[in-house]
Formats: sequence, structure tokens, C-alpha cells
Amino acid sequence: MQASTDISALIEIMAALRTPVTGCPWDLEQDFETIKPYTIEEAYEVADAIERRDMGDLCDELGDLLLQVVFHARMAQEAGAFAFGDVVEAITAKMIRRHPHVFATSGADTPGLVKAQWDEIKAEEKRERAERRARQGVTEDFKAGFLGAVHRAQPALMEAVKLQGQAAKVGFDWSEPEPILDKIEEEVRELREALAAGHPEKVADELGDLLFAVVNIGRHVKADPEQALRGTNTKFRRRFNHIETELERQGETLQAATLERMEELWQAAKAIERQVDGDPDLAHP
Repeated sequence: MQASTDISALIEIMAALRTPVTGCPWDLEQDFETIKPYTIEEAYEVADAIERRDMGDLCDELGDLLLQVVFHARMAQEAGAFAFGDVVEAITAKMIRRHPHVFATSGADTPGLVKAQWDEIKAEEKRERAERRARQGVTEDFKAGFLGAVHRAQPALMEAVKLQGQAAKVGFDWSEPEPILDKIEEEVRELREALAAGHPEKVADELGDLLFAVVNIGRHVKADPEQALRGTNTKFRRRFNHIETELERQGETLQAATLERMEELWQAAKAIERQVDGDPDLAHP
């Protein structure tokens, strides 16, 4: 088997990996649920490569994401549901249908008209999908209702923002941030109570409530929670790297360092950042 620009080669590789006895033991034991986290991870890695404007990494990450599509399609084929060709046919049919101004006769010749036409076609597709699911006996856990406009297939933070925004359209929202801060304090108290009671399921439930309230304050102060958290993640990486670098410089290791020692270096990293930001008065812990 050699590398190729032909997609059929990748499909053949996946088939070989999933062939009983002669295939890869790890690939053979996977299913849709176990592969799902990798699919999500690869999508994020594509986004990361785009943000870094690294075309080499983007090429690699798009390949990894494509592999996920091929993997899922292969498992579906084994289950007799659909194959990779069906995936390709479905998306090509969808793109042709949604672009009648390109592939057929349509009067949509401005961005606004194209957007309106796209929304109409998607609405029709949604009705057809609902009818198909009804014929197949597929039911939802709850009625879609007014919140049905918010898709569940997205990161939880993003879904929370959109759910809150959708509810706000009919007045189900706070008018200012202050009451939300009170709500956050309430959720913290309830989380403390759940922790004290030692109920793992209740702890997870209260943690979710707390996160939902924090998302809400972000929405009200026009700070995107996803981007805010990504910024904090970057800051955490930078400060922890300072800890690691300083320990190595002084002949110490992360594994041997005490929490107190790491906290000391963490505070030093914060002080350096404040000086760089031009606020020397805040340069001391």
C-alpha cells in the first residue's frame, strides 16, 4: 500500500484496518462512541491550525479530520447503514439543492436574496427530516419548541450562550448583570452543599448550573465565554511554562517541587506579566 491522492486509497486502508484477524486490534475494537471524542478533537485542531495560519499543519489536520469521516463511514458500512459513497452523494446533493442560483435557474443574485433562499431551503429540509424521523420512529427526548432553533450539536458553552439568547428574545432574561452575579453566588453555595453531602451526581448537576450562570454573565457583558476561557487557557499555559522553565534553570523538577514552591513561581510569573503590561505598581504579589 502506497500513499495516494485518490480517496479510494484511504478507504481501502480503513477497510484493511477494520478487517477481522488481519486488521489493527485497536481500530477493530472501536465504535461510534469511542471514536466520537477524536472526531471533535480533530475539528478543534483544524480550527487551531487556521488561527495560527499554519498551512502545513492545516493540511495535516484536515487529513486527520477526513480520516474520521472515513472511519465513521466504514463502521456504518459494516453495520449495513451507509457507506462513504453515500456520505459524498448526500453532501453533493445538498450543496446543489441549496445553490439553485449557481446550479439551476434562480433569481437570487444578491447576498441578501441568497441568504433568504438558503434559509427557505434549509427549512424545507428540516421538515423533510422530521417526516423521515417520524416514519422511522425516531423521537426526541423533549419537544423542540421555541428552543428548537438552537442546535444541540455544538460545544456546550456555545449552546448555552445561544439557548440564553433565544430565551431572551421573549423576555426570559435578566436586564442587567448584577442579579446574575447573585445567581452565581447562589450556585456556588449549592455546589458546596452538594460536595458536603457527597453526592457525585448532584455535584455534577450543580457544577453545570454554575457554569450556565457564568456563561450568562459573559453574555451580558459582551464577553464570549468560549474566547474568554481560551484566553485563560493560554495564560495558564504561559504561567505554568514559567514554573517549569524556572525549576529547570535552578536544577529542580516539576515532580519534586512542592505546591508552595510552584505557587511562588506562579506569582512571579503574574508579576512579570503585570510589568510587561506597563503596571509596575501591581508587580508585587
